Amino acid sequence: MGLNFRKSITLFKGVKLNLSKGGPSLSFGRSGLRQSINLKGEGRTTIGIPGTGVYYTKNTNVKKLVKQGKEKIQEFSNKKKGKGAEQAALPAAAGTAAAAKGGKGAKAAPAKAAKAAPAVNPDLEQNQQLVAEFEERLEAVKSVHKQSDGYIDWEVIKKGAGANKELVPFAESVLAGNIDSYFKVIAEAGPFDDLLEFGSGFEVGTDDPTMLEIEFKVMSGEVIPQNKLSLKANGDLSEKPFTKSEYYELVQDYVASTILRVARDSFALLPIQKVIIHAVDSQLNTATGNEDEITIVSVKIKRDALMTINFERIDPSDCLSGFEINEKFRKTTGFAPVDRLLPD
Repeated sequence: MGLNFRKSITLFKGVKLNLSKGGPSLSFGRSGLRQSINLKGEGRTTIGIPGTGVYYTKNTNVKKLVKQGKEKIQEFSNKKKGKGAEQAALPAAAGTAAAAKGGKGAKAAPAKAAKAAPAVNPDLEQNQQLVAEFEERLEAVKSVHKQSDGYIDWEVIKKGAGANKELVPFAESVLAGNIDSYFKVIAEAGPFDDLLEFGSGFEVGTDDPTMLEIEFKVMSGEVIPQNKLSLKANGDLSEKPFTKSEYYELVQDYVASTILRVARDSFALLPIQKVIIHAVDSQLNTATGNEDEITIVSVKIKRDALMTINFERIDPSDCLSGFEINEKFRKTTGFAPVDRLLPD
């Protein structure tokens, strides 16, 4: 059976909560449940019960890195254009000076140039930093799955321990499998709001207390850079387009990593046993000239299987292939449309 809801409520920046027919209208992100602190320029959200070891925490992801990387690449491109114009003017200026001094000066110039020591690139340190930040950005978009929300023990919360009394009213109904309570908890805790930094919107729904069905839109054009940076032997920066296979493999890892993160956060927040996740994207329909929204990955992940994975050591695309999945991917063309998996 597919999702049996049709009503969607926009929560925040593209996040919509789909409700079952008995679901209430919800608001997003009530203060008091969450606090943000700055950690290396990233936001962290935490719900905790002091003294119990029960916590729920999440970290922001790579939007800042992506934005900074794009800005610095643009700065490099502008600087490179300016330097090229300066260098082009040098030969003419040198020739004019030599002509003013006479032929002797003109003939002596090559000899002096041959004896000159190789110039040290004055931008070497800055260029090294740009390349390092670029590589960090690429690693970040493939490592979304490595950060995850801490596990919430609803049995402990039900006892009313700690200072966060806001969670207590949800505990009994969540443990009883009340779907409307699931939606309220999702709206209050916002488990996917940090993933919005990737430019993706999320829709969540279910009619089964043991599972969630989640859809998110892939925004690879905003997350994955088109060009790569590297350092030349002389210390100059090199900016070249990714090959098709390099680019599409990055997109595949980004999508897989995000799916794994969504699954981890879902199991951390609610006592469900499985989650079905659909990744959708826009693709040009050459017959109509319009952008059509298609499903590119549909995967069913069970809690027990996910709990056995060492997320620090996996390749996200390889890991995802071990679950029940519909995916058509080629290194030279990327994703193709697939059918959605249905709940059992």
